[in-house]
Amino acid sequence: MPSFKLPELKLPELNLPKFSLFGFGFPAFYQRNKQALLGGGAVVGAAAVGITASLLITPSAPNPALKLSGPKELTPAQVKLLEHQAFADAEARAGQTRPISTTLTVRSGETLQGAIQRAGVAANEAKQAVDMLSKAIDVIHIKAGLVLQAAITKPRPGRPGAVQLVGLALKSGPASTVTLSRTFDGALRLRQLEEKIRAETTVAQGDIHGSLYVAALNAGADSRLVGEAVKLFSHKLDFSRDIHPDDQFKLVFDRKVTESGRTIETGSLQYAELAAKGQVTRFYRFSHDGRDQYFDEFGKNIKGFLLRTPVDAARVTSGFGMRFHPVLGYTRMHQGIDFGAPTGTPVYAAGDGVVAEARWANGYGHWLKIKHSGGWATGYGHLSAYARGLRVGQHVAQGQVVAYVGMTGIATGPHLHYEVMQGPKKMDPKGAKVPQGTVLGGRELARFKSEKARIDAMIRKSAPAQTQAQTASLRGPTVAGGGN
Repeated sequence: MPSFKLPELKLPELNLPKFSLFGFGFPAFYQRNKQALLGGGAVVGAAAVGITASLLITPSAPNPALKLSGPKELTPAQVKLLEHQAFADAEARAGQTRPISTTLTVRSGETLQGAIQRAGVAANEAKQAVDMLSKAIDVIHIKAGLVLQAAITKPRPGRPGAVQLVGLALKSGPASTVTLSRTFDGALRLRQLEEKIRAETTVAQGDIHGSLYVAALNAGADSRLVGEAVKLFSHKLDFSRDIHPDDQFKLVFDRKVTESGRTIETGSLQYAELAAKGQVTRFYRFSHDGRDQYFDEFGKNIKGFLLRTPVDAARVTSGFGMRFHPVLGYTRMHQGIDFGAPTGTPVYAAGDGVVAEARWANGYGHWLKIKHSGGWATGYGHLSAYARGLRVGQHVAQGQVVAYVGMTGIATGPHLHYEVMQGPKKMDPKGAKVPQGTVLGGRELARFKSEKARIDAMIRKSAPAQTQAQTASLRGPTVAGGGN
């Protein structure tokens, strides 16, 4: 392929728009690599104007982003990357404003064409875009909630014309994107970008500002993993009283991640740590008796007999003991603990057991009682609803959703009334001496220590990447990944 120069193409002077449709920041990319693109002997292909061509880079201007060490033809993937960037940030056509980025979410009952038209695009132009997209995706059975990233231009003040669609991108799969880009000759070009996916084990950590739930989500975990971690910590900690700002957490979990660093799927939670109440609580996943369970650093099963808090993200609004009843207007014994939480918040079974009662109980409203082994039982009041299919006589597992917070019966606001009983006696859930978990020994303990050492080494390895304690709020979480 013969080389040629374009002396009239003054790329350094381009005033590129600052938006990016497809997750690529071309202006920044260009600034980092303009010497490689324009250096002595460089051959600039026509990717910027929609013509696929090769770009040759000379050794006098190495491009670290493209990982080239000498005269070398770019790979098709690298050319496609440059094309995507160039089209995403193309200059506006004469008489039009520069591209304006807008996010569109398909509404219930809306067509893809209708969603595009909401950007101000004419019906025929929206139909043209849909027709192009139909070559890559099913444009008929579109689900509500699909997010489109569009770029439009408008006529300049005093100029005739209409709103034009110059770019469109949407996710067509966990790691794939379909894009439409308008070339300088006015045609729409369809492209599909597929990212490679790798499996890794990730260490996510940070400080808590607000709640563990929000902090862990910001650190890269998903709601399922956070819920699992919260249930584990509920065996040892009271989230309404024991968690404070700047407490720290660590989570180790498997995930699948794209080349751009986006998590598309999370796997098992291997380790959870929470530094709170002046101590560090650690849980390690370990396979015992044919199933995955969680143990502390000494090999003791952390699954206590009963959860300390059977509802997530709740606060104690009333403790066990004598109190002035806010509705009845006199002092009487309060034989449980009240956890304030929004209506509909899931309520978990505090321990393995059998549903003994699921009925209306006057002042308690919708009431649930679960019998556990050894004569123990737990009660849950003021519920808004029971879990689907729940019935008397049904076996439930610790941590299983059995009901939802409400304010039925005599209540001033939504909350869970929680009771612990041993035989006929009602006990303070905070001080009840319930049975403890099992402890590993012999070969099982040795195998556990080996797994623990692997997790500990992974956490230590992630530590040097942190120059300071990072938070999981506005200051940003720490996420370190490693190959599995």
